[in-house]
Amino acid sequence: MSTTSKNDFFKHNVLGHPAGLFVLFFTEMWERFSYYGMRALLVLFLVSAAGLGGWDWPRENALALYGTYTSMVYLTPILGGYLADKYLGYRNAVIIGALIMTLGHVSMALESNHMFLYIGIGLLIIGNGFFKPNMTSIISHMYKGHEDKKDGAYTIFYMGVNAGAFLGILLCGYVGETEGWGYGFGLAGIFMFLGMLQFYFAQNIFGDIGKKVVQSEQNEPKLEFDGDRLNPFTSLDLGMIAFAAISGLTWVINDPLSKIGGINLLKFGDYDASNVVILSAIGVFVALLISRISRYPVITRDRMIAIVIFALLTIIFWASFEQAGGSMTIFAKDYSARVLSGTAATVFNVINIIITVVPILIISWVLFLLFKQTFSRFALSNIILGTSFIIIWGIVGWMINRNLKSQAYVVNYQKVAHHSTDKDGKDKTTYTFITEGTTDANAITDSLTIRQPLELASATKVFLFDVDKKGTLKFLSEEKAKLLPAAKRVVAEVVRKKGKEVEIPASWFGILNSLFIILFAPLFSKWWESKYNPSAAAKYGLGLILMGIGFAVLAYGSMAIPQGAKAASVSIIFLVIAYLFHTLGELCLSPVALSYISKLVPGRMIALMFGVWYIAVAIGNKAAGKMGGAIDKIQEAHSMSYFFMIFTLVPISLGVLAILASPFIKKLMHGVK
Repeated sequence: MSTTSKNDFFKHNVLGHPAGLFVLFFTEMWERFSYYGMRALLVLFLVSAAGLGGWDWPRENALALYGTYTSMVYLTPILGGYLADKYLGYRNAVIIGALIMTLGHVSMALESNHMFLYIGIGLLIIGNGFFKPNMTSIISHMYKGHEDKKDGAYTIFYMGVNAGAFLGILLCGYVGETEGWGYGFGLAGIFMFLGMLQFYFAQNIFGDIGKKVVQSEQNEPKLEFDGDRLNPFTSLDLGMIAFAAISGLTWVINDPLSKIGGINLLKFGDYDASNVVILSAIGVFVALLISRISRYPVITRDRMIAIVIFALLTIIFWASFEQAGGSMTIFAKDYSARVLSGTAATVFNVINIIITVVPILIISWVLFLLFKQTFSRFALSNIILGTSFIIIWGIVGWMINRNLKSQAYVVNYQKVAHHSTDKDGKDKTTYTFITEGTTDANAITDSLTIRQPLELASATKVFLFDVDKKGTLKFLSEEKAKLLPAAKRVVAEVVRKKGKEVEIPASWFGILNSLFIILFAPLFSKWWESKYNPSAAAKYGLGLILMGIGFAVLAYGSMAIPQGAKAASVSIIFLVIAYLFHTLGELCLSPVALSYISKLVPGRMIALMFGVWYIAVAIGNKAAGKMGGAIDKIQEAHSMSYFFMIFTLVPISLGVLAILASPFIKKLMHGVK
């Protein structure tokens, strides 16, 4: 790009940065909205009872699919970044990725068909590979010659990421849990599509950036040091890479495939080679690292050893952190006291309104500033973006109104007891319910509490549904009641209004991470810029220790849950505190990770090492699903508290080791700070 065009590009500023940065801000925000909105619902949908529209999967199966999905979205960007560099250009890659992800969300909205959900997940993984790496690449090129503004640009962009995550979890989660899973998945797709259109019609704001394939940068100066030398890949190296990649990917895909579909790609006769394959892949990959690192000069070798240590710590961190979308979501759904009444319900509604409305007001103000700079040149893009926010405000208003009107009612229904003897000779009682059009002289009356944003007078007839065929009754709206045959509609009658009650969606707790990041990120940024800035190893150690403390809080709160229990009512304060500590741990580790890679390796190796880093994060995400999937087995064999203690002791132990090893790791880094 010429100097003139670059200066023109910086003429139209918003908050001291090019208006183009905020086009990327909102595009990324809607992509994160869709990703985290879908992520918030996936496990909940899979494990929910069929009567509630879910698939009633075992938790282990749901978390196997979740772990594979979240790991694969960190692997495909390696290929997507390569294709953008060589063939597509950044802008085309972003548009292609956004369109593929939109189709993925549309497919997932048809969640009643299993094949559509699998196709949707596959499309989301592929689309993410094109989208994720190329947004930041555009920023990088946009700020060439303006390096002094780059940190601020990435900070603003990072706020867009968290704003999207916050809104996606809040709104997709709420809509999915209250109105239907397909509506939640579909909402994620709508905003992914609007984000793509907004980017497409405003892309000329970037001039030539990302429009064409990036030319070779061999003649640009590299961040190398005396004594460095090339280390070409040998045929053996390439063979080891191919073996580790194929074996690892096969295992990652085979894990949910074998559990869910009964198709085990790694079973030969009666022998299941799954463990052998993944251990072999890890072993070959470790051998490759040792072989290559040992061939570098001392400084490069030592710095790469430091990166490997950080990568190992990263795997453990993400294996713990990503419990948020898995076992912690299950804990929120089945083991937390999410029903609030009276003053507690009022306090929650007030807090929820504040933390919802204030961020959207701030983002709307930024949107207004962007309109002032770009509407005359990119009217259609701005209209699409403005329409997106009109929809957001509409959904937020509907959600707030629904929560404020939520009332609890006591309803009576009838059931018939059936007495029998189990295989051990003990008395056993089961019940059937009186449904529409049936009667039984032996029926007894029972009651339960329902919560709805409706005014129901005493003696009003309502319908309930046995969602799991185990006696768990849920209220049926008029629309849903019409879809069920009379034989499945349990007849009930409103006895009295109980008062103000609100049920917090299980997905709601996921917004706490983004909220705490927005609140505490500026403080951590100040800390890193002060004279008290810890070393890299100390930051990693502190991040792991804070992560472990969060799980210690959950372990303590779970102590009263009986062994093997499938439900409980633990105070939600334990989840809130856990998310706080997990977020503080993330702020210590996540934002600084890639920064250290760029400092520790020669410039020509940065892209390769970023790829290795994404592999480490992918391994951590898959491990999160694998470990979280053991929640039922550990709960039945030991306790829920025992399960969370595993995630307490391992991160804290490694965190302490990292801090103790800090002098050694600093020596390996050879002056990099």
